[in-house]
Amino acid sequence: MTRRRAVAPHAEPCLAQTPHVVPEPGPEPAPAAAPRSGPPPVSRGGARAAEIVAAARRILEEEGPEALTMRRLGDSVSMQAPSLYKHFPSKAALTSAIIDSALFDIGGVLHDAVRRAGPGEPVASLLSAYRDEALGHPDLYRLVTSGSLDRDRLSPGLEEWAGEPFFLATGDSSVAQALWSFAHGMVILELDNRFPPTSDLDRTWAAGVAAFAELRAFAAMSDGSWRSDRQSPARAGLMVPAR
Repeated sequence: MTRRRAVAPHAEPCLAQTPHVVPEPGPEPAPAAAPRSGPPPVSRGGARAAEIVAAARRILEEEGPEALTMRRLGDSVSMQAPSLYKHFPSKAALTSAIIDSALFDIGGVLHDAVRRAGPGEPVASLLSAYRDEALGHPDLYRLVTSGSLDRDRLSPGLEEWAGEPFFLATGDSSVAQALWSFAHGMVILELDNRFPPTSDLDRTWAAGVAAFAELRAFAAMSDGSWRSDRQSPARAGLMVPAR
């Protein structure tokens, strides 16, 4: 895959400035919300099971989803395919373990992005990290975010923790889901090469950054009456927790 430039969070169009006019200072950027806690524990049955999951991820990312069979995986870890079922009783159980592993990784990347963001920049930092992570691991990303998700097989609290940075960057659960929906839609369209060939995708991402950053600033200045975070949002994808 051809790599692209990082998201340009400050690429808004420059406006001509009128001499002798000093603009009034805007509001101070709202600080990012504080995280609830660290990542939840993820356990998949010991070192051998972790080795199997790591091998499955390598096959998925290097050879594609069609290559990820129990026979191919068994060859990779020097095990007979039936022996794999002692660790993962079904292909669905293995898939859930891979998703667990991926959610843990992407959650760590996104939490770091929000944590290291400068004042007023959590949305830009978050979206840049999300785009890089998704485009850098396309088959793994599709596995995690496409189709139905058997949440009962996931480690408790992991999906919510992985999606929490979207809340931390916006301070509102519904805006957070809207931000994730924008990021996911952009990534999938980019992976599928569905944008017109003349599109400037860095500029499109920057437009999204600007729009959500403005909405975040509005939320910080408002009295909270417009906000919908008192309602529990529907769970979907990288779920953003209600607060």
